[in-house]
Amino acid sequence: MSGMSTDELVALALDMANMRRLPADSEVYVPGARVHRLFVALDVGTAELLLARDIGCDGVLAHHPAGGRAVLRFPDVLTRHVELMVEHGVEPSAAKAALQPLFSRAILRAQAANYDQVPAVARLLGIPFLNLHLPLDEIGRRVMVETIERYRATLGRESTVQDVIDALRTLPEFAESAVPIMVPVGAVDRPARRIAVVHGAGTNGGASVAQAYFAHGVDTVVYLHLAPEEAERLRSGASGSVIVVGHVPGDQVGLNRYLAEVERRGVEIVRAGI
Repeated sequence: MSGMSTDELVALALDMANMRRLPADSEVYVPGARVHRLFVALDVGTAELLLARDIGCDGVLAHHPAGGRAVLRFPDVLTRHVELMVEHGVEPSAAKAALQPLFSRAILRAQAANYDQVPAVARLLGIPFLNLHLPLDEIGRRVMVETIERYRATLGRESTVQDVIDALRTLPEFAESAVPIMVPVGAVDRPARRIAVVHGAGTNGGASVAQAYFAHGVDTVVYLHLAPEEAERLRSGASGSVIVVGHVPGDQVGLNRYLAEVERRGVEIVRAGI
């Protein structure tokens, strides 16, 4: 019989992301032994759960955390920023200091969360429900990194910020997106010698994380999104460029590759807004 259990859906995501355990921002809220028709959305609330039931889906997958430990422990995954910064040459002490403002804000936000509302509705409905965030973002990050490096290798010259944008636009998620890739900090004609794709770390690192990259020789940072006030902070004295690719298309890069593998295993996918 076709279909997958929630445990199998998790195992596939971890395997594709080369992870050994489910990270703190991902959770199975209601386990299910066999899902044949999977409702998938970036964000799932009670309305989406009811819609999924009404249109005959027997499982629901959210990308972003929808409650439970995935919301309460979300700050834990932000430490992935430190790992990414260190991989790009940032000193560990500087990386931890750059992350601290973001980490502190996330802890306070978690205290305010109504963390069991959506999972409780899923339990009452008896519908299998999970979210997969960091694993799918890591899949997407690797695709973006490989795409940029492959494109740069064909240039025969030093790459620019515009070349990074052109490379990303070879991916259908960006080529067909209603959200344009932007450069809110820096300029498209600047060199892009050292590039950091900052994805798969919970959320973007804001100004402090980008500044840490710039201070350690990375001249181009790729974010999915960046708050206007953070961009303004960076414009006053930043030595590098920030490329913002868009939250929805950026998330779709990892989601699409994961969902293609789920479909190959006999599960019908019903997409809502992705």
